[in-house]
Amino acid sequence: MPTHADAHRYSPQPSSPLDSIYSHSQYSDSNDSTLASSVEDVHISRPLRPGVYVPTLTFFHNDSEDLDLDTIARHAVRLAKAGVAGLTTQGSNGEAVHLSHEERKLVTKVTRNALDRAGYSNLPVIVGCGSQSTRETVELCREALQSGGDYALVLPPSYYKSMYAATSLVEFFQDVADRSPVPIVIYNYPGAVAGVDLDSDVITKLAKHPNIVGCKLTCGNTGKLGRIAAAVEAATPSDHGSGFMCMGGSADFTLPSLIVGGSGVICGLGNVTPECCVKVISLYAEGKVEQAKKLQAAVARGDWAAISGGIVGTKSALQTYYGYGGYARKPLPRPTKDEALKHASAFRELVQLEKSFS
Repeated sequence: MPTHADAHRYSPQPSSPLDSIYSHSQYSDSNDSTLASSVEDVHISRPLRPGVYVPTLTFFHNDSEDLDLDTIARHAVRLAKAGVAGLTTQGSNGEAVHLSHEERKLVTKVTRNALDRAGYSNLPVIVGCGSQSTRETVELCREALQSGGDYALVLPPSYYKSMYAATSLVEFFQDVADRSPVPIVIYNYPGAVAGVDLDSDVITKLAKHPNIVGCKLTCGNTGKLGRIAAAVEAATPSDHGSGFMCMGGSADFTLPSLIVGGSGVICGLGNVTPECCVKVISLYAEGKVEQAKKLQAAVARGDWAAISGGIVGTKSALQTYYGYGGYARKPLPRPTKDEALKHASAFRELVQLEKSFS
């Protein structure tokens, strides 16, 4: 099948200055020299490669719930130093549904600029761009490019799912891919979209579009991932294949994803223990399968803490072990003292293992 290594190149959309609702001099538009001047530059310099991608948390000031830009920047650099293959902003962990368009753009912009200043200018940034209409999804894709994003992670729409025709979701992704200035990564997460679950036939069909370059399967279906990976000749740690990225959506099945031919994972656990997540893949790539299995078991236990505690528990663990994290935006609750201790206990084993790698 055609390679996805070089995505179709589109003329970049004209950029517009961000409003100054969260003004911060070092992130102003006047300092955008590090952003690529064209989509072509972005795609050449920041290809997706097999590995661990982290859907970054969005941090807020505890008193006002305004964006905490400094912490957003520092967190991005911490993850890059751990050896991740890329970052994702505006994912489920990033509280995109709690942010305005301007805030979403600012988070991506701050993340991109922080990576560039720290020497990680080649690290790609995937931006969550899902919305209920084709029109707004394309708008978010354009804003992702303007803010320094390289790829768009797109959920299927679901609000009117009972009214969709059999072809509606396929046409949605094809229409978005036709009009998006950045390549698309399909995001299959039934729990976030009223149970809409794209099957392997649909994703394999969509993979033929030259501007659809990957998928993230948070459905946890390893069989589906294996079928797609085989059909599209997905990139793996040892074989570039077609370049299409077939990724699991959580760290607890990293190794199973690799064994069936997947490209890696986009996992929220990486916000807390990125090195542990990266090491599972590096051990497997080095042929140290037994060591990878042992570490995968610990990662799976840690990932359950992230899954069961959600954003609230993950931020609580960051606050306990790394001194930052804060709280999610309301109406998500703030953990009580006892709940914070419970979250810390659930993450303890993996955090201790993480710190042993340093």
